[in-house]
Amino acid sequence: MRRADRLFQIVQLVRGRRLTTAAFLAKRLEVSECTVYRYIADLQHQGVPIEGEAGVGYRLGAGFDLPP
Repeated sequence: MRRADRLFQIVQLVRGRRLTTAAFLAKRLEVSECTVYRYIADLQHQGVPIEGEAGVGYRLGAGFDLPP
């Protein structure tokens, strides 16, 4: 799976749940938790309002929609 596909899938998984852990994302994407942390940091740097921290969980900020 391409990196861009994984990043998109992370946004979809985080958006669909109240609180999402890195362990859950790593299992679904078949990558390590360190890779998930790196992907989350990349998404945050690109302006996706993902809130949370390592060891606690992540959630998507209110009002965020992906453009078509």
